[in-house]
Amino acid sequence: MFTLNQAFSPIFLEVGPIQIYWYAVIIVTGVIIGLVMATKESKRLGLHSETFSDLLVWALPIAIISARIYYVIFEWDRYNDGNFMDAFAIWEGGIAIHGALIGSVITAYIFTKKRGIPFYKLADIAAPGIIVGQAIGRWGNFMNQEAHGGPVSTAAYENFLQYLPRFIEEQMTIEGVLYHPTFLYESVWNLLILGLLLWLRRRNPLRGDVFLTYVAGYSVGRFFIEGMRTDSLYVVGNLRTAQLISIVLIIVGTGLMYLNRRYNWVNTRYNGKKA
Repeated sequence: MFTLNQAFSPIFLEVGPIQIYWYAVIIVTGVIIGLVMATKESKRLGLHSETFSDLLVWALPIAIISARIYYVIFEWDRYNDGNFMDAFAIWEGGIAIHGALIGSVITAYIFTKKRGIPFYKLADIAAPGIIVGQAIGRWGNFMNQEAHGGPVSTAAYENFLQYLPRFIEEQMTIEGVLYHPTFLYESVWNLLILGLLLWLRRRNPLRGDVFLTYVAGYSVGRFFIEGMRTDSLYVVGNLRTAQLISIVLIIVGTGLMYLNRRYNWVNTRYNGKKA
């Protein structure tokens, strides 16, 4: 069962010295689909149709930079030994989704203050598009054969993973060893969170709960899936950075939801200018 090795090439297109990778194509596809979703919903709720495209002009490059900074901070020993210039070599890999989210949220907050838009209104609209982008983006890891878990045991294969589509099993078989497709686990979890967000958006008026549910819900799945991965960043010892951040976000997300409901912390229907 562990002899398959018909992996896809990570290169989407090669023209002379120029190489375009599947990873970039998939990430861009996720961003575009997320943008379309957010734009459609923003029109329905009375925001200018170009609000999210204007935001993306700033948020996307800042997200990439902050994702790299986050990675370098937690891999500092790798760059602090005469290899500092390698910290700028982002094309060699090494970005972190939590860093991208931190940069994006800060950018969005400043953007809303400049535009006079309630932050939580924009965040609630954006949340489903963000989680879709993440679900799609994980398939970039699939094409690169990265962000996977440890080797699959015979029992795990026979009980569950033998039912994987053949192309996934082939791509996750590296040098004759089948690894857990944690990219797939997270992608599926993100789609489940998307369903929850869309249901919540239809059931209740937007008031910050959609965004905060995204923050807490994504973090729950990330905490458990991160524990399976073999490429984690570590804070100290065996403490994984993504798991620590996930715990913090679960506490913050659920705590703010409680304050929101208990004290009407966010204006329930975004009437007026309260954020």
